[in-house]
Amino acid sequence: MSDTIRLTTGEAIIKFLKQQYIEFDGHEQRFVDGIMNIFGHGNVLGIGEAMSQYQDDFNIMQGKNEQGMAHTAISYSKQNLRKKIFAVTSSVGPGSANLVTAAGTALANHLPVLLLPGDTFATRQPDPVLQQVEQQHSIGITTNDALKPVSRYFDRITRPEQIMSALIRAFEVMTNPATAGPATIALSQDVQGEAYDFPVEFFEKRVHYIDRLSPVERSLNQAKNVIEKAEKPLIIVGGGAKYSEAQHEIVEFMHNTGIPMVETQAGKSTVLSNERYNLGGLGVTGNSAANKYAKEADVIIGIGTRYSDFTTSSKTAFNFEDTKFVNINVNRVDAYKLDAIQLVGDAKLSIVKLDKLLQGKSFNNTNKINQLKEEWQHEYNRLADIDVNNKQYTPEIDQHFDKSHFRKYQKTLQTLLPQTSALIQFNKEVDDDAIIVAAAGSLPGDLERLWQSTVFNTYNMEYGYSTMGYEVAGALGAKLAENDKEVYALVGDGSFLMLHTELVTALQYHKKINIILFDNSGYGCINNLQMGNGSDSFCTELTTNDGQVMNIDYAKVAEGYGAKTYEVRSIEQLTAALKSAKEVDQSTLIDIKTLPKTMTGDYHSFWHVGVSEESKKKNIKNSRKNIDDNLDFAKLY
Repeated sequence: MSDTIRLTTGEAIIKFLKQQYIEFDGHEQRFVDGIMNIFGHGNVLGIGEAMSQYQDDFNIMQGKNEQGMAHTAISYSKQNLRKKIFAVTSSVGPGSANLVTAAGTALANHLPVLLLPGDTFATRQPDPVLQQVEQQHSIGITTNDALKPVSRYFDRITRPEQIMSALIRAFEVMTNPATAGPATIALSQDVQGEAYDFPVEFFEKRVHYIDRLSPVERSLNQAKNVIEKAEKPLIIVGGGAKYSEAQHEIVEFMHNTGIPMVETQAGKSTVLSNERYNLGGLGVTGNSAANKYAKEADVIIGIGTRYSDFTTSSKTAFNFEDTKFVNINVNRVDAYKLDAIQLVGDAKLSIVKLDKLLQGKSFNNTNKINQLKEEWQHEYNRLADIDVNNKQYTPEIDQHFDKSHFRKYQKTLQTLLPQTSALIQFNKEVDDDAIIVAAAGSLPGDLERLWQSTVFNTYNMEYGYSTMGYEVAGALGAKLAENDKEVYALVGDGSFLMLHTELVTALQYHKKINIILFDNSGYGCINNLQMGNGSDSFCTELTTNDGQVMNIDYAKVAEGYGAKTYEVRSIEQLTAALKSAKEVDQSTLIDIKTLPKTMTGDYHSFWHVGVSEESKKKNIKNSRKNIDDNLDFAKLY
């Protein structure tokens, strides 16, 4: 018989986590860097007690909100290109329910995170236990069952020895690029403290190898034949290209072939913004250069993209009657999308092999590329210096703008600062290697169009799930990953109100983050969507019952936590605040009061949203007709 060691289930889990390593391109490192926790009766005496005994050489951090700390862990994984993770533990009931949103975020973005929520008693002796939900048709259902649809792997531990197979399977899922996502192991709270004689070899160092998968020759030759016949091919750089670290190979491929690229939110900062073949963001949050070129492209080479509706403009971004698709992806499901030729393989290895096959083939569309980039630069310059007094906004927003309403916001917030001007100035002031984190509202659109990324992997955007509240927690995760860099959370007032408590965690552990809060006293992105589709402004502005605009002092809120804060209402104040914030050691918040309707608009894109089919309002009828007209040209699969 093999040697054994007697441990509680909780102790065995922590001991196992500390021995998991990952190897990629010959570089080996520990995979689980630590564990974040919020203790309750469902985990404090089990895995919590175990954590207290295994603190050496393991980062243990106390979170402030279960969703928030899990988002911190997700951003940590994202910033580490899926090669390092934090685990997360919560109590049973409300604690584990709070993990559902974060699990959905991780799943949508293909990001590994290990969730270890407490669960009800395996013995059922105290049934129903505190915080237990009860279903009449099954006593076996607990709150944690809500995590099943948003977990890539799910298991429930009701005996100590079950953790051995459960943990190994969970790590296979999390370290596999094709299946990377959240793994949930629900831990019955009585079992956490039960002891078992575990085999010693279970706790030996285990290395999980990430091997670069090569596409088969057949698919490579099919792709070569299609691309060679093209006149105007186009590359889409998605998140998979970044995780593969394929940036140099993509640039070389573009220079060798003359094929330009566009980028998704997850793919941005893979290839730098100043690369001459980079046309910028594609789709609903894309710019005019990328969207115009995509309409004319006859072959699309998708590298590591899952083709969300924002990337494809609800499947209207391309001329589907004539355009063919070649998809490079480690995930076979994503490779199949849009009826493409499937190159199932690693992005870096695949593009190198494709480049060799296309040796000598070059496409000369430089004049068109330069023309479109010049057009967009003109619009970029305009957005950098909007004259709000003369209502110089984008045409799409301007037609729904009410001057008297604007004056009310201007008077209450005491500002004339446009959002786009502030954002562009911010981009100019921060260090090139500073990391920005964002997720929801109008900022993702402004950032994909306007932000200039000049250092690899400095754009941490969660837009697979567009989770309001990710931003502040995500900034902490990015800071944990890259402590030597300045990290900025770009967040709207709506998202900040949704969830910002991991700012306290950042202050508690002296992990400096900078919160750049754009306050226009409302949910501006959804207000634009609402009014742009024929509806009246309704429940999307922060106004009182008597119609007064709310003017919340967010700087004072953060000051109460202990952050260094600034109030900004002009470009000059913003510049001064950014310089000062960079010099202090503590976390900061810059409260920027901006005017509504001063974000970027749409540029030759379409987003399919649920507009009413019947209405007495003329504007809604017109919007519905626009939806139907665009769907006439849309692809259904």
